[in-house]
Amino acid sequence: MQLHTMGRAARTVSAIGLGTWQLGSDWGTVSDDAARAVLDAAYEAGVTFFDTADVYGDGKSEQAIGAWRASRPDAEVMVATKMGRRVDQVPENYVLDNFRAWTDRSRKNLGVDRLDLVQLHCPPTAVYSSDEVFDALDTLVSDGAIAAYGVSVETCDEALTAIARPGVATVQIILNAFRLKPLAAVVPAAEAAGVGIITRVPLASGLLSGRYTATTTFAATDHRTYNRHGEAFDQGETFSGVDFEKGVEAAQEFSALVKDTVGDALTPAQAALAWIWQQPGVTTVIPGARNPEQATLNAAAGSVAPLGDAFNASVQDLYDRYFKEAVQDRW
Repeated sequence: MQLHTMGRAARTVSAIGLGTWQLGSDWGTVSDDAARAVLDAAYEAGVTFFDTADVYGDGKSEQAIGAWRASRPDAEVMVATKMGRRVDQVPENYVLDNFRAWTDRSRKNLGVDRLDLVQLHCPPTAVYSSDEVFDALDTLVSDGAIAAYGVSVETCDEALTAIARPGVATVQIILNAFRLKPLAAVVPAAEAAGVGIITRVPLASGLLSGRYTATTTFAATDHRTYNRHGEAFDQGETFSGVDFEKGVEAAQEFSALVKDTVGDALTPAQAALAWIWQQPGVTTVIPGARNPEQATLNAAAGSVAPLGDAFNASVQDLYDRYFKEAVQDRW
């Protein structure tokens, strides 16, 4: 597994991490035993970075990780959580008293005295420009409640505003073969500033696995059913904001590119993950996994040899033809 330094947080983490949204909610039901099996498989395959949030299952995902850590006290894993989405999304809610309450709840859920990394969870845009917000986060570090803080953003402009803050350790952003905009300015700016880049939605909600067809359906409780047009939260979190049928078509082309490049040595999903972490300035990629097999296969992408300039150029061409006009200016 390739290892990278997590920016100003100064922790070494695996190039492939584990996103745990699916262990809490919005992807159908996952039992406690199934969640534990996924965490075990990821860790045993070399994953040392777990990403969660207080809103995933209203704390269920954090609790699953906390129980897992209690069962494996010697496991050296960095756990990042997020806060801020359990209240009305107005800047006035992003204050120190709320931060303390939210982090206290997450510390209890995760069973730790100090959180490794806390990220503001896609807050209102005005929050990124508030000195008081970042002073409050600095206070949490001084108090010992958190070791470091970062932000999870929806747009590149929000990311660039956050990167300019001296205390921000990490920026989490959507980056995949269907969403290339962060490579132009955000990732280079973060690298220059020593800020870690955590990339989420790396498989475009599963599209880049190449397993879906235009007629594929998902459970009613799955955000890929109820949030395709941003009905519940930002549309970009579901299929990266691209049209599903166009995404299926582009994913088929991506799968053919992978086969032409590496044959059967990698699955399309593994190639998609490897391509992301191989971009200069990317720290870790956080695919989800609903079962141990997925977790193990995803982790294997962390040791893939460079895919090469020709592969990069083909990904750029695919994005330009299918998605740039629709998504470039939105996020």
